[in-house]
Amino acid sequence: MKTVLITGCSSGFGEAMVHRFADGGWNVVATMRNPARKPEFPGGVHVVKLDVQDRKSIGAAVAEGIERFDAIDAVVNNAGFGLHGPFEATPREKVLEQFEVNVFGLMDVVRALLPHFRARRSGVILNVTSGAGVFGLPFISLYAASKFAVEGFSESLHHEVAPFGIAVKLIEPGGVTSTGFMRRGAEEATAFSGIEDYQPVIASAQKVFGKIASGRSGGTSEEVADVTFNAATDGTDRLRYIATDGIRPWVEARRETSEEDYMALMRSQVGLGKVDSAVSGSQGG
Repeated sequence: MKTVLITGCSSGFGEAMVHRFADGGWNVVATMRNPARKPEFPGGVHVVKLDVQDRKSIGAAVAEGIERFDAIDAVVNNAGFGLHGPFEATPREKVLEQFEVNVFGLMDVVRALLPHFRARRSGVILNVTSGAGVFGLPFISLYAASKFAVEGFSESLHHEVAPFGIAVKLIEPGGVTSTGFMRRGAEEATAFSGIEDYQPVIASAQKVFGKIASGRSGGTSEEVADVTFNAATDGTDRLRYIATDGIRPWVEARRETSEEDYMALMRSQVGLGKVDSAVSGSQGG
């Protein structure tokens, strides 16, 4: 029986992935920052504390998973969060946190497992990114930057570790309403919107995200979990998997059309219009 370690399992994608892998006959090491708040998981799922901002907890969780099940065959790097709001108004410490969780924490989990995978000459690394790791949208510049970084890291690592029988794969979901991602993003955008000039633009942008959340490019956590399980078990060296069909036209436009056509499409979809006049003396928060 194979074993997967999944980060960020307290809700959303991670919770759904635990159920999907367990239903598929896998041992699951379900990790989260606070195991006391774990959801209802199937019997046999092993819950472990892991905070991607704490390297000691990463090493301890990996060691505990290997001790419990003898080996780990796959890791799903799902833990992360989305920072929303105008870049200009976002405190630098929040920028650092965005990259510490979404990029450096993910890298630390990969680093902790690579010696184990390399020694066994097998292993699958599945990194969850986002449509925002393929195309940029307004007021998620820092979230998009973190996911673009994971895309580049994963593509390079894919080639780097392939000689050792290790597969690296990217899971690219769109907006999923049930995770609360859009709601939390709107709250953060409001919290970091201390420059008056941005207020009407933020209001327009929230309508754009509303369209995404309404289902035009959304999906379900279960769909994302299914795609992730299939990627872990298909035995191929495929790199990218679009996890919700609604974002497929946007991803294909980014990857398969000219820059001019792509930018024209994006302006038609997310164009926010020009602000006529700046507010005198407006300052960042």
